[in-house]
Amino acid sequence: MPVLMSLMGLPGVGKSTIAKQVADGTGALWLWIDQIEVAMKASRMVTDDLADGGYAAAQAVAKGALRQGFDVIADCVNPIALTHAAWRAVADDTGALLVTVELTCSDQDVHRRRIETRQVDLPGWVGPDWQAVQDRAYEPMPDADVTLDTGLTSVEAAVERLSRALEAAKQET
Repeated sequence: MPVLMSLMGLPGVGKSTIAKQVADGTGALWLWIDQIEVAMKASRMVTDDLADGGYAAAQAVAKGALRQGFDVIADCVNPIALTHAAWRAVADDTGALLVTVELTCSDQDVHRRRIETRQVDLPGWVGPDWQAVQDRAYEPMPDADVTLDTGLTSVEAAVERLSRALEAAKQET
């Protein structure tokens, strides 16, 4: 049975860095919402306000991949209960196992430095500034299957923990 690993966390907590490495190590499909949204904007068929378009596109791709038996890592801010429920519905619709992961960064200095200095290899991508991250609506998910504080956990340890969580979920079937 395929696994859908749904990541959530504010910009700059390390979701993409960790998700890409987990995907590389496990063969899971990494769905990076930023990449989808940049492509949508570049298509000139949408304005700068994508509303939920990027999420809808990512969820459609995830459904197709999960139905084909691929594991999927959904890498997006996933900020509110409505978006959490939408990823749960993707898993339910496809019969996939869902592993929810919330990433935080308790060290505000580290988090801010990540936002202000990050280099993203995605032409056309414009990330939020520190004030936008602080102002962002975000509802924590207290019942996440895995929670990681990237202010206290190295990238390597986080990748190992999530890789094990994905493999453990696969063993449950």
